[in-house]
Amino acid sequence: MIRTTSLVLALAFTPSLAAPADITGRASVIDGDTIEINGVRVRFEGIDAPESRQMCENASGKAYRCGQASAKALDAFLAKSRPTKCTATGTSYDRVVGYCVRADGMDVNTWMVRNGHAIDWPKYSGGRYAPQQAEAQAAHAGIWAGAFDLPCLVRGARCD
Repeated sequence: MIRTTSLVLALAFTPSLAAPADITGRASVIDGDTIEINGVRVRFEGIDAPESRQMCENASGKAYRCGQASAKALDAFLAKSRPTKCTATGTSYDRVVGYCVRADGMDVNTWMVRNGHAIDWPKYSGGRYAPQQAEAQAAHAGIWAGAFDLPCLVRGARCD
């Protein structure tokens, strides 16, 4: 009986066996690739946005706060259709990792890349957002209008 109880308890608390959780509510923007819903921080899976402190250059070479611009664009996008629903796919540090959609079904991760407010991060996306990134580059949208450093480099992390 003790072995059966232990097995049941072990299975009940094994995260890898749990179904992905949905987190739904009004999103507060932390930065261009992280939001908070109902006290839960969600990092967008497969994309990387400029860091809050990050500076980029616009088309005319003038420096601007691209990290803040990314966060503001995300905030405006999310405000158009509430609530936001995120499906958790894992965890990283103190955050849930997942993909999110607005109430109208628009994919947040995809929108951020397509509009040049974030980049595809193939290490985590498997290239899922490469077509949207190519669109943004061709249109010189967002950070693609000028020059920028990869957000992972700004954080001092490896980008592989």
